[in-house]
Amino acid sequence: MPSPDEILNAKILVVDDCADNIELMLEILREAGYTNVTATMLPEQVCALHRQHCYDLILLDLQMPELNGFQVMKGLKEIEQQGYLPVLALTAQPSFKIAALEAGARDFISKPFDLLEVHKRIHNMLEVRLLYKELAQYSRQQQELALHDPLTGLPNRRLLEDRIATTLQHAARHQRKAAVMYLDLDGFKAINDTHGHAYGDDILKQVAQRLVGCSRKEDTVARVGGDEFVIVLGEVGGLGDAQEPASKLIEVVAEPYQVNGLTLSLSTSIGIALYPEDAGSVEEIIHAADNALYEAKRSGKNRFCAAAALHQAQAHAQPLPAAGARHLTAQAAIGSAA
Repeated sequence: MPSPDEILNAKILVVDDCADNIELMLEILREAGYTNVTATMLPEQVCALHRQHCYDLILLDLQMPELNGFQVMKGLKEIEQQGYLPVLALTAQPSFKIAALEAGARDFISKPFDLLEVHKRIHNMLEVRLLYKELAQYSRQQQELALHDPLTGLPNRRLLEDRIATTLQHAARHQRKAAVMYLDLDGFKAINDTHGHAYGDDILKQVAQRLVGCSRKEDTVARVGGDEFVIVLGEVGGLGDAQEPASKLIEVVAEPYQVNGLTLSLSTSIGIALYPEDAGSVEEIIHAADNALYEAKRSGKNRFCAAAALHQAQAHAQPLPAAGARHLTAQAAIGSAA
């Protein structure tokens, strides 16, 4: 429930074409302890003001020249997409009360004002409004948690599959290619077993940061398992456009990690699959990249392998040169004829 301070600090807008009525309502609100109150005599400004300030309560006079309260509420409905209008209608016409509720107002206050009624209706409506906002925020947070990995904050498999589907649709529409890189950390289990899961978790968070830092803003970096990550690349011209970032990722992941004063090291293996050459659907391209990853692991780790290499009868992943992943060639990624 909202606290008393939250209610008194709520954002309130008073709308009336009569200066005396505005001054009276402002005085009532000030005496009650409300601290964030503004007013306007121009109803045509209400929608723009609400877009800017997102008021918790709008005290709206219904009878105003040129633009009346019902017309203002119609405009507010376009802003409040979820249909909750924080409007408390002010009216001296008994027949307008039900009409105001039907138009979307949450409640009404009769003119001339009864102080007890004014205080109670304003307090009650603010309490409901703030509670509504808390629930909406909680719902957004729950949805965010359902789509993201709680440790790294990266998209999880559920969101990843949606991102891949969108990327493949875009590639098909524009006759472009897309790539999926499947990464698995080499030596991560040894770190967990030797130093404990807290160290492993720290490593995973650092790896996630490095992967995001090496990727384009339009790419998706996701965590799909314990030490497995997937990166989705859109607008790819060919396999070379995926091999270059894969080589860079191998270099970056291999840089030392500092955890609680210890310097730890690991590497990564990467499988690359290309759309539409290697797969035509979300499941197929993930599977193709996973198979390529397995080949990179089988061939010695700390390297990448493209799914295209697996389609060649005599293709194989070459080991890294002594200098490491910095000098990995395209031939090592796609294999070569024996």
